[in-house]
Amino acid sequence: MVEHLLGLLRVRVQKGVNLAVRDVRSSDPYVVLRMGRQKLKTRTIQKNTNPVWNEELTLSVEDPPPPVRLQVYDKDTFSFDDPMGDAEFDIQPFLEAVRMDPEGVPNGTIITKVRPNRQNCLAEESLIYWSDGKVIQDLVLRLRNVECGEVELQLQWISIPGARGL
Repeated sequence: MVEHLLGLLRVRVQKGVNLAVRDVRSSDPYVVLRMGRQKLKTRTIQKNTNPVWNEELTLSVEDPPPPVRLQVYDKDTFSFDDPMGDAEFDIQPFLEAVRMDPEGVPNGTIITKVRPNRQNCLAEESLIYWSDGKVIQDLVLRLRNVECGEVELQLQWISIPGARGL
């Protein structure tokens, strides 16, 4: 297992913006992150279409890394939870920035930018930058298969001793 492990990806699920209404006037959203066979979820925020989760979820990254899939659901008590859109993002550009090992560059230095295109779900240009000794990427993902909504995330790399690394 460890020979395929590159490290850990810490995903801070920051907030949802203008999420779809799935209950009478609001929704009770939560986010599910999937990467390969891993599945993690945030807590549910009651009656809010602009929820702030500010929650950190950590995924183990193997080689080659599959895309990260994100799904937003509306929590329902007496029926199946309603889907509120999904998105997908590739962590390859982020891993390439980590591989550059930008040790010693000034804090706040932008390493690279990922532009929105038809293959990704970015709502705007995503910056990958160096901050406090870490490579960070901010993402604003436009949800698919839904009438509206975006989710804001921040990625951070965590190296593991004994893992193959980048």
